[in-house]
This record gives sequence, C-alpha cells and structure tokens, in this order.
Amino acid sequence: MKSASLKVWATRGKMAPSGDQQQAHRPGAFKQKNKSHKHGKHRTKGEIGRENKGRVAVMALTKKQRRDMKKMDRRHKANQLRQNKKDMVLTEKRRLGSKDGPPHLVAVVPLHADVDAGAVTRLLRSEGAGGVVQEDQGVCGALDSFGMVLPRFKQRFIFHRPDPSDLHSLLDVAKIADSLVFVLEPTVGWDSYGEYCLSCLFAQGLPSHALVCQGVADLALKKRADCKRTLAKQVESRFPDARLFPLDSDQDATLLLRHLGSQRQRRLGFRSRRPHLLAQRVAFTPNPAAAESGAPPTGLGTLLVSGYVRGRPMQVNRLVHIVGHGDFQLCQIDAPDDPLPIQAAPRTAKPGRGGDVEMMDGGDGGGVRVLMKADPAQRQSLQAEADVDPMDGEQTWPTEEELQEASDERKKRRVMKVPKGTSEYQAAWINEQEIGDEEDEEDESCDDDDDDDDAEDMMEDDENDSQDAGSGHGSGDEEEDEEEELDSTDLGGADQRYDQTMDQAEEEDGLKRYREARANEMFPDEIDTPVDVAAKTRFQRYRGLKSFRTSPWDPLENLPFDYSRIFQFQSFERTRRRVLAESAEEDEGAMVGWYVTLHVLDVPPSVLESFQKGRPLVLVSLLPHEQKMSVMHMLVRRHPINTEPIKSKEELVFQCGFRRFRASPIFSQHTSADKHKMERFLRADAPTVVSVYAPITFPTAGVLVFKQRDNGMQDLVGTGTLLNCDPRRVVLKRIVLSGHPFKINRRSAVVRYMFFNRDDILWFKPVELRTKWGRRGHIKEALGTHGHMKCVFDSQLRSQDTVLMNLYKRVYPRWTYDPHVPLPLPWVKQEVEVDMSEIDME
Repeated sequence: MKSASLKVWATRGKMAPSGDQQQAHRPGAFKQKNKSHKHGKHRTKGEIGRENKGRVAVMALTKKQRRDMKKMDRRHKANQLRQNKKDMVLTEKRRLGSKDGPPHLVAVVPLHADVDAGAVTRLLRSEGAGGVVQEDQGVCGALDSFGMVLPRFKQRFIFHRPDPSDLHSLLDVAKIADSLVFVLEPTVGWDSYGEYCLSCLFAQGLPSHALVCQGVADLALKKRADCKRTLAKQVESRFPDARLFPLDSDQDATLLLRHLGSQRQRRLGFRSRRPHLLAQRVAFTPNPAAAESGAPPTGLGTLLVSGYVRGRPMQVNRLVHIVGHGDFQLCQIDAPDDPLPIQAAPRTAKPGRGGDVEMMDGGDGGGVRVLMKADPAQRQSLQAEADVDPMDGEQTWPTEEELQEASDERKKRRVMKVPKGTSEYQAAWINEQEIGDEEDEEDESCDDDDDDDDAEDMMEDDENDSQDAGSGHGSGDEEEDEEEELDSTDLGGADQRYDQTMDQAEEEDGLKRYREARANEMFPDEIDTPVDVAAKTRFQRYRGLKSFRTSPWDPLENLPFDYSRIFQFQSFERTRRRVLAESAEEDEGAMVGWYVTLHVLDVPPSVLESFQKGRPLVLVSLLPHEQKMSVMHMLVRRHPINTEPIKSKEELVFQCGFRRFRASPIFSQHTSADKHKMERFLRADAPTVVSVYAPITFPTAGVLVFKQRDNGMQDLVGTGTLLNCDPRRVVLKRIVLSGHPFKINRRSAVVRYMFFNRDDILWFKPVELRTKWGRRGHIKEALGTHGHMKCVFDSQLRSQDTVLMNLYKRVYPRWTYDPHVPLPLPWVKQEVEVDMSEIDME
C-alpha cells in the first residue's frame, strides 16, 4: 500500500500544469533576523563529533570494574585499617625492652643543683625494686650506668646518668634515649640551669618522660600539701598532663619502673627514620703502617663500637656519623652474644625459629658471627664537596689564526677608560694593566668590606655626636683627669668586686652591637652616601627594582665560587619522599634490637679518648646524600632568654638533628615569594630563616643555635626546625639612600644630600624614588655639580618628608663550616652578691 501511494503522489506531480506553479517568496531588506542561540562556551555535539573524527570514547566502567564497595564493605575496610595501625603501634610498644627489641634506654637528668640524681639510681638498684641489676652491662666508663632485667614484667632496661654540667653530653643522650627521668626539687621544681636545659630539650625533641621528686615524705604534714600544690603549679607550665612520681621507697621505684615500661612512646622523626645506637663498649685498633709505601703514620685506626641497633635496620654500605666527630665508613658488622638477655640461662632453639632471632635470647653461646661485610663497589663515598675544575666554563685555547687576528685588531684600535678631559697624548702614557688591577682591588675590597662599611656608615653619626659633645667644654681634660683620680682612689668594696667580674673588651663590643641594632631598628637599612667616594663606585654591586615582589631576579646570575663546591637537587621534596620511602621499606641488614659490633674505618684516636673520659658516643647511619654539602635553610625563632643582638654572618654553633657544627649564617625573612629580604640582625618578634653551608639533612629535625662567648661558654640564642635545602633561594640585601627635599613645588621638588656629584645622579636616574609618607617618583634631571637634583612625584611632598632610594644586591653565606665544636664550659648564671652596708647612697 505504501508503494502505491507513493506512485499516486508522483503521478499527481507530473500531471500538474506548469502555468499553475506559484513563485517562491524572496525576502526584502526589512526581513526579521532572529538572534542565534547563546549556548555558552561548551561545544555542541556536532563540533565534538567533527573534532573526534570518528574516534569512539572509552566505555563507562561498571561498579564491579571500578571496585565500588557497598556501605558495609567500606565500613569493614576502615575498621581493618584502623586495627592494623593499632596492632603496629602495640607491636612496637611491646618490642621495646623485650627479648625481640633493644633494652629500654632511660636517662636520669637532674633539674636542680640541690637534688641527688645518684640517690634515684641507687633506689632503682635496690633489691626491693624487683630487678636483676647487671653493673657491667651499661655504658663502660660512664659516671653511673647499669643494666637491669625485670623477670616479672619480662623487660630489660639500661639506665644512664649523663653529666648535667656538660650540655653536649646531655643533648646527645636525649637524642637516642627512649625515656627521660627528670629529678625535681620538692619546693621549687627546677632552677635557672634546669630551665635552660628544658628549653634545649624541648627544641631538640623531647622523648617520653617521667617526673620524679624525692624528699616530699620527709616534710611536715602541713607543709606537704602546700609543697605538692606549689610543685604541681610549677610543673603545669612545662608539662601540662604529666604525672609526678614520689620516689622515697622500694614500692615507689617499682611503680616508676612499671610506668616507664608501659607508657606511650613519643616518636621523633629525625631518629625513627635512621639507624642509630649508643656505644656501650669501644675498642681501637691502629692501622698497620705501610712500610713499602714509605708514607708517615696517620694515627688513624679502626674503631670497634658495640651496642644495640635502634630505629631502622643498619646497612654496612651506608656511612655513619659519630656525633661531634664527623662521617666515617663501615667495613664489617659482627653479631656477638647478647650481654643482657631476659632469660638467665640459655635454652634450646624451638623448631621453626631462625638463628637470628635466637641470637637475641642470649646465653653463653659461641663466638662472634660476621653478619655482613662492606662491598667496595656499593659502599657510599665520603665525598662531601663537588669536584671543582678551575678551567670549567673557560673558552678553549685559541688557534694561531685567532691569535694573529686579535693582535692585528689590537694594533688598529686601542680602547681604554681614562678620566674626563684627558688628551690622546696623556692617554698613551697610562698603563691599562694598572687600571685593571686597581679596579679589581676596588671590587674585591668593596665586596669583602661591604658589611663593615655599612656598619661604619650607620655608626658615623653617633661617633660624631659623641666627639662634638666632648669638645664642647673648655675644661674637658681637667675634668677627665679628676674623674680618673676619683675612680682610682674611691673604688672599693662592692664596686671593686663587681668590676672584677666584668670583661671590658666584651662590654665595649656589646655596646657597639647594641647601638648598631638600635640604629637599624630606628632607621631600617638606611646608610649615608660617602662624600669622598663616588656612589656608583661604592654601590656598584647594587641595583634597583621596580617592585620587590614582581621584578625578576635570575637565581643563576653571578654565583660565587663556593657554589661550584656544593650539590643541588632538581626537586628536593621529591628526593626526600623517595629516600624516606626506600628507607622505610628496607628489611635487610642488622635488625632493630640486635646487639652488634660495628667496624668503623679511619677514625682518629680522639674519639676513643672522648669515650674514655665518660662522654657518650652516639653513632647514626646516614641516609643517601646526607654527607654532601649544600645550602641548608632553617626556620629559627630567637629565644626569650637571649637579649644580646646577633648579627648576620657571625659565627654560631648549630645542632641540627644528630649533627653539631659551626658556621656563619645569613638571616632573611620567611615569606612565600621568590625573593627574600636579608635581615641584618636576628629578629625577636618574628621567625627568621637562617641559611648556612652545611651537609644535607632531610627534614624533619630540630635546630638549636648557640653563640660561644670569649670565655668558652655557649648561650642559647634561638630554636627552630629544619626548613629545606635550596641553593636557588635568592636573599637580597637592601640599602636605603636618603635625601632631603630642599625646594618643594606642586609636583616636583629639589632634593639634596642623597648624592654629592652630577655623575652619580645620572647613574642612578632610572631607579624609582619613594618617601616615608608614601609618595613615589623619579629623578628628572641634575641641577649643578654638587648633588642637587630635580625629582617629580605623584603628589606634592611635605616639608618633613624624606626621599628614599632602595638598592638591592644578592648575598650568600660564608663558607666557615667546621664539624668540630669545642666543649662548652659549665653554664652558670652570674649573680654577684652585694653587701648593702658598703653601698654609698649618695
């Protein structure tokens, strides 16, 4: 039927007469034109089809293929992950102090000069505490160290009491100790030195701790409650949730041991990611003399260090760092019998247990087993600095043709800089080499003495004022003589004793620093333009910036020679994540809890002498790249107890993680921009970034900054954390040149005292100007030859305003890295008692 109907319509179209066809309508000029549909920025289906050109999209995955889980399945998976983490934490907690883990290392630290920490260890040694004490299983040569096994709790401990007067020893033991026992005084808690030690320990990273107090039971019943209340208030400031343990009987000692063995362990990132151990026994074997080579003896030898592995499994091909002595290589790791087993008698091995785990059960077993030896092909190198080629970057040796062309061109024309107004005859007598040498010497002196010149410029006004004040009196010399006579005759008693404790040179140096810091605080970065030296010569290394935030600065421009000695990562954060992830997955080597003996190569005998004097010997295995030098940045906040100004590029003592070294840092602001302004002094109101040349250390790690006095004492000046390793960080030093508006018009002003000759004005003409009241402008032209210039501003200046010009240059730390830090003198708080009867009130 459909085909028939189609035929009928076709025949009707053919039979229609041609004269009856209607003409098509043609639109005129006023035809309505509707707007096209605004479909937004998305593409239509047709456009997408034309761009795909026949390609078919990926088919949608089903829930089963996407592994979508139901609500109950997701809940069960979250519970399983949570339970796995709990089991992992519980396993680590139970392993510490057990037969499968290292002994629980406890350090006893007194926080007051009147407390007796030895009484604490004597009470823990007593038979009533329930432990089996082994005096010879502590740290050999230490002041007070012993091992203890608690069969009741199936745990073992090593107690160590470091010398509280040696701050380095105290900090080194706290780095690896599992728990700290702080001994408090029953009335005041801790003294000034105890507060100082707590500040250092909190900044370094405080492990699990317990607070112990002796003598509370001996007080009267009425005073006992007041003493506990006062002591709890004192402790709450430092330890908000800590529990105070009395320690006056054997029962108290048992409760303390139970608490130490079951308390939650704090995880410190800088030690939990690296293998480390505390040396319990040390032996030294000198290297055999090479008779055939004829070389003189070096005095070095192989150090045999025995102790329990902690943190992570130890690899023999990795470098080890001995705290306070440097980096060394290993040649062998041995596995002697465990000297502190929980079981008193050896037992036979159960079927299915490996020999490595049975080694931890201890006993009177056989000899020493060799676990592993170093492979020279895979052992890490001690190279800390990059190989520097002095000819690297230089052009190749020219050919004879190039030399001939250069000599011919030199004969044709000779171009040299001469003073203005010099004739050709006079210029012919000037030696070009002497001019070049003088310019080089000026450049070097300008660069080296830049900071000193800035300080002298800032202090020039103060010195002139003091000189003017002294010359204003006619009888100044006579008065000074009288004062000297009075000082020499009338001094006595309290004043004389007070002056004996004062170092006059240190007092003058402190006064100079205080004045510089105060001048920098009142007039930040402002210096005076020298009158006798051209400003374009004095500040030739500085440049102006249109905007400190947005103006570009190439981080690879004009790098110093020291940058050729350091290493740089393409991405430090990515390398850090990769190295830490690979270290966490390592399951080979000397496992955690094993008692091993490390053979350390080429160690100086001073390490053994330090151990024999009772100082702790701490070894840590370094991660890859951590022996190489680079530019390290630390975020440091100034400590409240320090009030002395700390100047940039001043030598300081750093403790960063396990490392301790001396270096001369530079300070800069902590911002997220690509350029950072240098700080001349360590700020007290904001955190500061400290940049030094130092070995690479992967964060996280605590940082302590000390300053060594002339008498050998070290004061804590700042605490913080390790930030990153970035040699491309641009630190800019700013100087501010100031001028005074001499004549003020509507939009312009005549400024003087910023420059003192016409050439300097023309040299710094492109640099933008600003004022203290917020006006901005630029130099239009120089007026005369004595430093007056016409400047145009965006608004009219005020008469009390000051015109400023900012100049910048990039600065770098000084290469003064020294891993050997001298031992500090015992820290004392100098308090001079003055007899009130000897003070003259007049």
